[in-house]
Amino acid sequence: MTAGVVAEHRGPVRYLWWLVVSQRRRAAAGSVLGTLSTVGQMLPPYVLSRAIDDGLAPGHWSALVAWSAVLFGLGMTNSVLGTWRHRTMTKIRMDATIRTVRALVAHTLRLGAALPRQVSAGEVVTIGIGDVAVISQTLTMIGPGVGSVLAYGVVAVLLLDVSPLLAAVLLLGVPVLAVLVGPLLGRLEGVEARYREREGGLAARLTDLAGGLRVLNGLGGKEVFAQRYGQEARGLRDEGYRVGAVTSWVQALGVGLPTLFVAAVTWLAARMAAQGTLTVGQLVAVYGYAAALVVPVSFFIEAGYDFTRGRVAARRVVRFLSLRPDGRGKQPDGRGGQPDGQDRQSDGRGEQPDGQDRQSDGRGEQPGGPAFREPPPVPAVLRDPASGVEVVPGSLTALAGERPEESAAVLDRLGGFAESAATWGAVRLDAIDPVRLRARLLVADNEADLFAGTLREVVCGRRDRSREAIDGALHTAAAEDIVRGLPAGLDSPVAAQGRDLSGGQRQRLRLVRALLADPEVLLAAEPTSAVDAHTEAAMAARLHAARAGRRTTVLTTTSPLLLDRADTVYYLAGGRVAAVGSHRELLAAEPGYRRLVTRGAGEEAEAAG
Repeated sequence: MTAGVVAEHRGPVRYLWWLVVSQRRRAAAGSVLGTLSTVGQMLPPYVLSRAIDDGLAPGHWSALVAWSAVLFGLGMTNSVLGTWRHRTMTKIRMDATIRTVRALVAHTLRLGAALPRQVSAGEVVTIGIGDVAVISQTLTMIGPGVGSVLAYGVVAVLLLDVSPLLAAVLLLGVPVLAVLVGPLLGRLEGVEARYREREGGLAARLTDLAGGLRVLNGLGGKEVFAQRYGQEARGLRDEGYRVGAVTSWVQALGVGLPTLFVAAVTWLAARMAAQGTLTVGQLVAVYGYAAALVVPVSFFIEAGYDFTRGRVAARRVVRFLSLRPDGRGKQPDGRGGQPDGQDRQSDGRGEQPDGQDRQSDGRGEQPGGPAFREPPPVPAVLRDPASGVEVVPGSLTALAGERPEESAAVLDRLGGFAESAATWGAVRLDAIDPVRLRARLLVADNEADLFAGTLREVVCGRRDRSREAIDGALHTAAAEDIVRGLPAGLDSPVAAQGRDLSGGQRQRLRLVRALLADPEVLLAAEPTSAVDAHTEAAMAARLHAARAGRRTTVLTTTSPLLLDRADTVYYLAGGRVAAVGSHRELLAAEPGYRRLVTRGAGEEAEAAG
């Protein structure tokens, strides 16, 4: 899939058709090969009948040898065509699989921080493992499907020369089979959809269990969670039984009905031969036609089964591709927001960000269209009308909220990750091209992902950073001890999500990563919540020295150590600014602020004690 090409997601059938037209030449080749292969299987009965009537019955050995040679040639040709068809259809299915996976991965990056708030990890896993394979299997209809329809017509034409009655039986029989199987396919779609939904929910439970097993074990909740998981697993099993029951009927009819159909046509032809209406060769041909039709007729039923399951799977993929990043709406091309990484920034050098940060240098593939406005050419004030917060360029601003979620909501609005009327200078954030916005503004999540790799890759991503820049960021984040404590320093491997590191180490490495991005505006959520007081004091002093006056920094915190270093502190109550000033001014003038920060200091002292 070419970079920048967006998957069709206006409906499941449209999505399946997009997978076909995205590989037009291969799909056309599969249709031609499928047609030649399937139609070729209908010709041997005709040749065999000619060999009997023209050669064997009258004793013309030359005609018998000639028709036998034609029959041998047809068999060899059909073998070659079948091999080519199988190879082509395998490539079509593989292309569809890879195309769907890439579309899902690309959209996952576009969603960024909005992904976990809109869909569970289990749902994503279920789509990526189960639905992708079902969708690719549905594309088998391209080759054998077209060939089966044409083979059906070819046999009907050949039978017209033998017996109009047999041709009529054939033409009417297949639609009758479709009518018999149709209701089951409709029921299958319903039970399959319910099964897939419950499967996604159960996968989400398992993901939560794996991620929080240590916490659950410490709280004594492991047994409760396991019991609930067992109940949902039994529900999924029962739903699977219902899917299996319908599937078994569809597959049984797919084998049984064509066999009955062949038996009925053969019985009718045998009676006509006994009455002298058909020759021996024609009787053999009719039987051969009927037997050969078992394959396309069975495929009609199987194709209906695959298409039904494919629609269910494609509907789930389309629903995922229709998700939009929070607060960004649709771009002019209808694709939603800018691809995101983990710290809400991208390096902007290709279709997919490095998976480490969410900042772009503005060179990405989605330039701003006429609907977008340019960001302020120089540092400007950030305003959030919903809360009343105003961030002055070059300052270190702290947000101290009575509830952490209120402060986090302000960061999301100021960072352009939540729908709001927030402005940067005289321009609304939601009117700025997301690529250009991410090039200068970074929201550093406290729970941002850490991918597996060396420590250098974890903090630098795909960008090359000098050793001086890395050392400076490590010093600012008070993280030099992490490098010293690892056997190979910056080249030491780090496990996915930093599982081999402590919570405080992971938090400091996230701050190192954000500092190395060197954004014009850094919005950091609780950057010191997992470190001790001594480390926090060092981080507060160094962060102010590194960025104040040069870059704009906004922090959410209730730590007196950080608040004392801030140029401006906003005290938030009920999500609105209740007071603004320096930390010491608010301590003296605002009882609510004093209670908030001294409570935090008391809790820290109690924990240290």
